[in-house]
Amino acid sequence: MSSFKVESTLREETGRGAARRLRREDKIPAIVYGGNQPELSISLERFSLRKLLNEETFFTALLTVNIEGKGDHTALLRDVQWDPITDEPLHLDFHRVNASDIVHADVPLHTVGTDTCPGAALGGTIAVIRHVLTVRCRADIIPEFIAVDCSQLTVGDNIHVEDLRLPEGVEAPHDVNFTILNFVAQRTAEEEETTVAAGATEEAAE
Repeated sequence: MSSFKVESTLREETGRGAARRLRREDKIPAIVYGGNQPELSISLERFSLRKLLNEETFFTALLTVNIEGKGDHTALLRDVQWDPITDEPLHLDFHRVNASDIVHADVPLHTVGTDTCPGAALGGTIAVIRHVLTVRCRADIIPEFIAVDCSQLTVGDNIHVEDLRLPEGVEAPHDVNFTILNFVAQRTAEEEETTVAAGATEEAAE
């Protein structure tokens, strides 16, 4: 488990106008909610926040959100709203939790062994279907990522959710044994040209 401390200040004004004014001052609005405590509106320094958001583990870590004058709050990051044009954060939601709380979290999937597996020697390639996995576990043991072992795969093989080796205390609730990735044959140049030509024909027919 990683740990990060988020420094913030309480904000008295809320609403779109107030949020826009904050962003002009290089601050980002956010809220802290849950844990049978009042919802608190806060603001974060853009520069410090950007550094945290560049850390992949920040999104699954148990965080300490320090609110000036209100002390520390243990929380998980639940949502980040992004500007679709500038890719800058617009608003964050933090959910208060205790370390022992059972929570759901979206955890990144990292493939390992793709370069040395039998399929690589045959010119195959990984077709990833799921990049994250929703897991259920205690808040203090959310994994930073889940490794997907591809070291034995060859062309035509696939990995399903029930093939994954999850850390102790972590489970992935699911109703069907869905596919995580496939190991497929690499397309030839001729196949690529055929696909492009077919697409162009379909567009012309529309």
